[in-house]
Amino acid sequence: MFDSYGPLCTEVYDFTKPVGHSINGDIEYYLARLANTKGKILEAAVGSGRFLIPLLEQGLDVDGFDASSAMLDSCQKRCHERHLSPRLYEADFATFSFNQVYEAIVVPTGSFCLIESLDDAQQTLLNFYQHLEKNGRLIIDLMLPSDWQTGTISTSTFSLSADEGILLENKAIAIDWVEQTTLSYLTYEKWRQGKQIASELQKFCMRWYGLEEFKNMLEKIGFTAITCSADYQYNQQPTSNHSIFTFEAIKK
Repeated sequence: MFDSYGPLCTEVYDFTKPVGHSINGDIEYYLARLANTKGKILEAAVGSGRFLIPLLEQGLDVDGFDASSAMLDSCQKRCHERHLSPRLYEADFATFSFNQVYEAIVVPTGSFCLIESLDDAQQTLLNFYQHLEKNGRLIIDLMLPSDWQTGTISTSTFSLSADEGILLENKAIAIDWVEQTTLSYLTYEKWRQGKQIASELQKFCMRWYGLEEFKNMLEKIGFTAITCSADYQYNQQPTSNHSIFTFEAIKK
């Protein structure tokens, strides 16, 4: 019934989040935090390269993976256009396994919150730990559903050309305060000269975490030297007025 980050979703993502488009300052923040990194970096949930490509263009050695073949195809195309050749893998969070360890693993802008199952989230953190070299660093963003309103429906249109466009409807279905998840349904419709030519229905689930809860998850895996910064200001103490929190942790 549901598609997951299919061709229409990818078209909208490419249209609204072009290469180098910084979301709330995430690219600038991560470039600063990774400035002294000499070894390999892994970006999890690389998407179509919005974040990956600026890191590559700054001379960083970055691999990436994503579960969506459509997103990876777009990322490959964008990299090829810029004469970049990163290693890109089709894989998901909980089961990825590469014959490589990294100096840093990064998960920007809430992508980790897309992992629906708490068990899968814990397994993903273990995977990250196992793919880091000694003293390697994990940098990972979390988001809170601070503006959630169950039942709201929003509609957006994206004009891709004079003849084609995509209509996106977002329905906020439910919030589960016990499981700490929100559920939305996203409907993508592609139109050409007034006729619908394609559609996708996506189930969009987000999981949030308490800050102490997530710190405890990292410590249980074995991470140390854990810090949490708010709204891309390193070491800024989180408060209820902030919506993005960036954890850093070290594998000893």
